[in-house]
This record gives sequence, C-alpha cells and structure tokens, in this order.
Amino acid sequence: MATKAVDIRKGQVLDHEGQFWIVHDCQIVAKGNKGSYMKLKLKHFRNGNVVDFRLNVNDKVETPYVEDHVFEFLYRDGDNFVVMNTDTYDQIPVSMDLMPDAEKFLKGNEQLNCKLFNGEVMGVDLPNTVELEVVEAPPVVKGATATNQNKEVIMETGYKVRVPPFITVGEVLKIDTRTGDYISRG
Repeated sequence: MATKAVDIRKGQVLDHEGQFWIVHDCQIVAKGNKGSYMKLKLKHFRNGNVVDFRLNVNDKVETPYVEDHVFEFLYRDGDNFVVMNTDTYDQIPVSMDLMPDAEKFLKGNEQLNCKLFNGEVMGVDLPNTVELEVVEAPPVVKGATATNQNKEVIMETGYKVRVPPFITVGEVLKIDTRTGDYISRG
C-alpha cells in the first residue's frame, strides 16, 4: 500500500528499496518559495543502520500490509519492552526503536496496538493518553496561581513535564503521549 510522504509518522514501518525501515524521526521542511520536503531518519529493521532520507511531500512510499492486534505492555527488559498477546498470552520482546518514547509513558499493564507482519511485531502505537502519578514536585508558591507560571514535575516513570503550579506530589495526571503535554488531573 502506498502512503503519501506527508502522512508518514514516527514509528511507522516503510518498505524502501525492498527492505523494511522504521521511521525514527520525520519532519516537514519548508523552504520559502521552493518546494517543501520531508526529512526522514530511517532505521533498518534488522541490522539497526540509520540513514537520512529526503522525500518530496507528494512522493508515495510503500508501507507493508500489517495486521493490528492488541497487546499488553508488561515490563522493560534491557533494550527491549516485553509485551503480551492478550489472546494467547505469548510474551514477545519488542525493540525500543519500535516504541519511541515508551519509557517516558509506560509503567505496566497498558493496552498497546501492535502492527504485525508475518507474525513479527513491526510497529507499536502507544495509547493517546496515559495516567501517571507525580513523584516529585516543587512546593506551591503562594500567589503563583495569579501569574499562571507552570512548574516542572517528575512523574513515576521519570518523565518531566510542565504543569500548573497547584499540582502536588501524589496526584495522578493525564498526559498526552503524542505531544508529551499535561492534559488534566486524572
């Protein structure tokens, strides 16, 4: 199946020159009155080689047909995340490269949508939002709410996020995994 270059997202699997690549980073570059293009950093699925690649925004790229299946995140094991098939209870190690930013947001037992190609995990979609507990937060400063100055807190996974000044240790917050921003109290 062909996908327009402008629709390519981080973590997606592409078939480029007959080999599978994971999109490690992608951004649209606009150069004034010259044409815009996509700047991609691709990581080879098997050997881990990283290459920079450029595409016109209207170019089409092959994306392999992958089936979606729900897995449950269990734990981190070195450079892998272990996920479990919720139907068969099979546990599969998944490379960190397939789950960009997962260590920031996953603590265990979250439902993930995994993309399978011939029974092998080729990509993982994190949930759009997660709920994490605040473990470190600076104290509330009297009068800070009037100026709305955000402060940085540390979540239970070690992720740092800017939040309103009234947030304290022990509160559960809803975080958007796509942007990394605070949404609301859980």
